[in-house]
Amino acid sequence: MLKIIPLLSATIISCALISFSLPVEAKTSTVSNFAQTTADYAVSTYQDDMVNSLRQLVKHNTLAKEGVSANDNPAHIAFKAELKKQAQSLGFDYSDDGYVVVIGFGKQKQRVGIITHGDVQPVNPQKWKKSPFELDTTSEPGRLIGRGTEDDKGPISTALYAMKAIKDKAIELNKRIELYVYMAEESDWEPLRAYIKTHELPQTNITIDAEYPVVTAEKGYGTIKLVFNKQDKPTISPYISAFSGGFFGSQIPEDASATIENANIVLLQRLMRKARNYQGVSFDLELKDSTLTINALGKSAHSSKPDDGVNAIPYLADLLSSTRWENNGPGTLVNFINDNIGLGLEGEKFGNIAYKDDFMGPMTVAPTVIKQHDTSIELNINLRRPQGKTKQQLNDEIHQAVVNWNNKFDADVTELEHYIGDPFIQKDAPHIDTLLSVFSHFTGIKDAKPIAIGGGTNSRLFPNAVSFGPSMPNTEYTGHSEHEFITMEQFILNLKMYTAVLVELGQQ
Repeated sequence: MLKIIPLLSATIISCALISFSLPVEAKTSTVSNFAQTTADYAVSTYQDDMVNSLRQLVKHNTLAKEGVSANDNPAHIAFKAELKKQAQSLGFDYSDDGYVVVIGFGKQKQRVGIITHGDVQPVNPQKWKKSPFELDTTSEPGRLIGRGTEDDKGPISTALYAMKAIKDKAIELNKRIELYVYMAEESDWEPLRAYIKTHELPQTNITIDAEYPVVTAEKGYGTIKLVFNKQDKPTISPYISAFSGGFFGSQIPEDASATIENANIVLLQRLMRKARNYQGVSFDLELKDSTLTINALGKSAHSSKPDDGVNAIPYLADLLSSTRWENNGPGTLVNFINDNIGLGLEGEKFGNIAYKDDFMGPMTVAPTVIKQHDTSIELNINLRRPQGKTKQQLNDEIHQAVVNWNNKFDADVTELEHYIGDPFIQKDAPHIDTLLSVFSHFTGIKDAKPIAIGGGTNSRLFPNAVSFGPSMPNTEYTGHSEHEFITMEQFILNLKMYTAVLVELGQQ
């Protein structure tokens, strides 16, 4: 048995999909005295309480369960009970409409909404130093580690104590403040759409589930689904008998594995030499008798920001690209990935599907999940698309690329129904300048401008909504990764900015 783990330690970390150069320099105060003093009060008074709030929220694994309503999910019920306890202890009113919880104060007719969510994405507990459902403040000093710390339980705790500081100061507001916590943002937006049809929403809204300074455009989420049909083709040559990878659709996968039968020492040595040339990904190769097993380890990230991660699936396929593999299902899949996706992030090799928008940036294309079936293997490819093409055009281009490849290589690839979501652009929100002013004031970043992101938030369902944090520009976003955290420094900065923004918007 031979085994190798190349010592590849480089890590690929990059900025947001749509990056902006934001010069940093001092800026004259542009927020009101009420906003400044209340923000200072919030930070000096409630840092520890905010952390303790997050600690209690992180405990609950609020992952959606297939076939189980959030209203019947024990973890969701317990999470909402904790929210109610915290809200009422802080002196807020609380209403539970099943999938939607509203926490607020004030009786004014005009309202400001803060949009968050309480559900989370799956985790692999083996990849965490401590339980992902225990707030870890010690493993990496200065970081609050746990599932939901950045997406989106940390922002919930921050909003609660921003609201508490304003309430303590008895500031006279012209608008009621309401915190919306939706329980299925990561899995199913239909219950929220149903809620919106029967409820009057706030006139002014901010979503705290994305990035600063202000997000006014979001790419559309999409999925390409392809099935590679398995075939038994006896051969004495090496062939790929299995290929797997990925965890869930909105995560860049850090794990992938392949099994090669009829392998030998020559093939092993060739792949070992090639493996040493990669940066940011490691390979574990093990030859036992004539079966070669290869495991790839990359770096997980949110699929809306594929350049924040290292996708193990295409990297493992690329390691195997020196051979044209038998079209037996797993081999067909590897050939397809190498021919049509490769190591690029924008679909440049995938027929004519690649395109970009001047503001929203390029479409990104990332294989995220491989599903094993009895007679086939299914590949799910995540798209994040900007404005610039219709659904029909993109669907036609995807279909043509698959047909052309099938015909060229006499392959057996079947298309399932693809999902092509719409991009979102907010042009009319009247409070954008207020948000930008608060951001510039507390960060010192002058002349901040609205940005576009690859992700999709509930902003698109609320009137006049834009996203405001909690992640800083040009920093790695850790939500959906296997190392999710928020720094204490950022947690405090968010408390300052959310407090100030709510004062400013509440007094307008």
